[in-house]
Amino acid sequence: MTLTKDESGQEDADDGAGRSGDATGIAPGADDAYTPSPRRLERERHKRARARRATAVAALSTLVTGVVLYLVVVGAPGWPRTKETFFNGRYAREAFPKVLDGLWLNVRLLLVCGTAVLVLGMLIAIARTLRGPVFFPLRVLAAAYTDFFRGLPLIINLMIVVLGVPALRLQGVTVDPILLGGTALTLTYSAYVAEVFRAGIESVHPSQRAAARSLGLNNLQALRYVILPQAVRRQVPPLLNDLVSLQKDTGLVSIGGAIDAVRAADIIVGRSLNYTPYVVAGLVFVALTIPMTRFTDWVTARMDRRRAQGGSL
Repeated sequence: MTLTKDESGQEDADDGAGRSGDATGIAPGADDAYTPSPRRLERERHKRARARRATAVAALSTLVTGVVLYLVVVGAPGWPRTKETFFNGRYAREAFPKVLDGLWLNVRLLLVCGTAVLVLGMLIAIARTLRGPVFFPLRVLAAAYTDFFRGLPLIINLMIVVLGVPALRLQGVTVDPILLGGTALTLTYSAYVAEVFRAGIESVHPSQRAAARSLGLNNLQALRYVILPQAVRRQVPPLLNDLVSLQKDTGLVSIGGAIDAVRAADIIVGRSLNYTPYVVAGLVFVALTIPMTRFTDWVTARMDRRRAQGGSL
């Protein structure tokens, strides 16, 4: 761009092609805004109308269903007795603070056992996927572990560990029902989680391992830096589902006498012969489980969207 002077001595900007620039500094066409076509505007109005109509129909159907269920339950011949036995406000107010105190034990069991389950499950899964004849005994032991504890009912496992271990009178072995119950939960759920991890490891294409080896990584490095990161990302939704199930099953430690939310409700029920505290404990567990379930659904939907778009998991 060159500068030229007119007769008054003022400088004018010239663009080098003999054309003077606009005094406002606005490029031609910069004020042209995009205007949607009438067809697109009509299509968007139609989508909004359909969305409003679908929302109204869903709300109405939900309201009608709720009213019908309420009338069916309240109109049942045994409803007055059921209401007094299971939905008594006085016993609900009495049980709620004690159930909350016991729930703290369930939350601690979830955090500790959940961490132990993830670590132990990962180790078992790695043991089952090790290659070479030298690792055959380790693979057999890992497979036997998963087959046994996946087939053994959790309630029986809890009874064996919580009631059977103290009967052995072993020196140095705890008889605390909380620790023994947490151990039983860890043994059972680590078998399930190990299979989840193993499925994730085996879902990684063999070319990933071959590519890692071609870059100079040994088998352990390829597993750590290439295989496991992909396997864990792919298995996040089922892992979260297992943790949700673990959160609910922490209430089973009450069979050994541990005062958790279920046991706190059971004590009040045994004294009052009213089952409202069980309902309170169940609602507390549901309130704790729903956020975890919704988070699992969100993670699953997010991973499905990224997979559909061709992005990395």
